Amino acid sequence: MTIEYDGTDYAGWQTQKNHKTIQETIEKALFSILGEKVNLIASGRTDSGVHAKEQAANFKTKKNLPPEKIKKALNAILPKDVVIKDALQALLNFNARFDAKSKVYRYTINNGLSRIAISRQYVCFLPYKLDISLMRKEAKELIGRKNFKSFHASGRKITNFTRTIKRIDIKKDKDGFIYIDIEASGFLYNMARNIVGTLVEVGRAKLPVGSTKRILLSRNRNNAGPTMPARGLCLLKVIY
Repeated sequence: MTIEYDGTDYAGWQTQKNHKTIQETIEKALFSILGEKVNLIASGRTDSGVHAKEQAANFKTKKNLPPEKIKKALNAILPKDVVIKDALQALLNFNARFDAKSKVYRYTINNGLSRIAISRQYVCFLPYKLDISLMRKEAKELIGRKNFKSFHASGRKITNFTRTIKRIDIKKDKDGFIYIDIEASGFLYNMARNIVGTLVEVGRAKLPVGSTKRILLSRNRNNAGPTMPARGLCLLKVIY
């Protein structure tokens, strides 16, 4: 399934006790349709407050219902901030997480003169001037297969910090909105938001030229920039 959701009122994707999550919400809806409990496997977790345009997830069921019928039934009962955009039958060995080749996240910054009311929950407002050309230059140091421990937030114990960033595109439109797209083979906990926070610090001259490379090589989270607010981050697509 391809899923779109507004993560504002959710504690992220993964099911948690005493918190409303996207996974739990969809699994409950599936139970009411299929009459059986299913395990929804996503391409990856999104954190509390993070959105998705095209999250991918799969599940197995004993029911022989057409995917399109399941999609329509789900959309009829899911809350307004969660939508199933597409549903297809996959091979039995398909796994939305392990079969993903890469994921594309977008961070959106309102870099205009004033904050906005409409769509405010999808952007981060930064009123100070940012040097886009310098941010692009520093971002190039992150391209490739590297150890991103400096951009991994504490809270999840892992031993492998190596990921491959395929591209980082930074654009600014005439209205002052900055879009930072990051495509990678996978992301560490808060990696995308920590990378953006570091690039923002470079763009506002809080970090000197060459800082991104030094931070990367240090493998120390304390040297990187702040974690940007979740509301500005959106999972754009998953590539298989």
